[in-house]
Amino acid sequence: MDLDAFVTRHHPEWARLEHLVRQRRLSGAEADEILDRYQRVATHLSLIRSSAPDPSTVAYLSSLLARARSRSAGTRSHSWSDLATFFTATFPGALYEMRRWWIVTALANVAAAFLLGWWLLAHPRIVASRVSAAEISQLVHHEVEGYYSEYAASHFASQVWTNNAQVAALCVALGVLGVPVVLVLWRNTVNVALIGSIMADHGRGGLFFGLILPHGLLELTAVFVAGGVGLRLFWSWVVPGSRTRGQSIAAAGRSSVVVVLGLVVVLLVSGIIEAFVTPSGLPTWARIGIGVVVEIAFLTYVFTLGRWAHRRGEIGDVSAQDAGDTLPAAG
Repeated sequence: MDLDAFVTRHHPEWARLEHLVRQRRLSGAEADEILDRYQRVATHLSLIRSSAPDPSTVAYLSSLLARARSRSAGTRSHSWSDLATFFTATFPGALYEMRRWWIVTALANVAAAFLLGWWLLAHPRIVASRVSAAEISQLVHHEVEGYYSEYAASHFASQVWTNNAQVAALCVALGVLGVPVVLVLWRNTVNVALIGSIMADHGRGGLFFGLILPHGLLELTAVFVAGGVGLRLFWSWVVPGSRTRGQSIAAAGRSSVVVVLGLVVVLLVSGIIEAFVTPSGLPTWARIGIGVVVEIAFLTYVFTLGRWAHRRGEIGDVSAQDAGDTLPAAG
């Protein structure tokens, strides 16, 4: 193939595609023309590569085709407004949509923790059979209180945030199996009940709750949300309703990802409180008060912004623009 003759013959067509790509707005006919010329220029590039692979010509046509493909497919611009929409509509709407799952999960776990703690207090021999006297002494007099001041606050906040984010993600990731989520939540409940009962049995219950409540209210709420979302993911394929199992779990999975992303920020707030407020010199009532205020703020966020967003149809799933079209089902 005579490359110079080929380029001379088809250059006007390439120039036309270049012109269309550079236009800010396209009419319907011009958009169709881009697709048509894209296919023809792609054929030209294939011929040049196979017969006369000139590097400069191949590079130019490859770049032109890439820009034409991007222009015809369209691009989405992401800005701070997208982030604002996520936290004012998408995330709270998803939380509100799943509220029954995580509220029931929270109530069940809190009730189980108190009942188990009360039972352990009434049966100290059970605790003694699991934890040695030396370990109990170390826990009561050093570990519980020292845990919050062992590291620098900034480092501790990062460590706590990472750990809790992993726990939340684990609950959702294992949600499709169901049982592992229950086991993760149960292990957390047992640990809290065991430590709480030991502290209370040694007259340090006030210290225990004074340390755990400032950050624990929001932190445990986030864990319960993650657990509830994971169980909902499991239920979506067990009882898919009018959808196929694939469609049901796909929709639940997309909403679950939204919640996990939002919980990263919620757990960051909890980690900051745990690192800077919990071990601070503030009176116990002030530290617990901060935890209560933050928890009320979160619940208000869910049941105001979340409810409003939910009424507008926001449930944490992808938008109609991203979801695409669905074939009608046969009657």
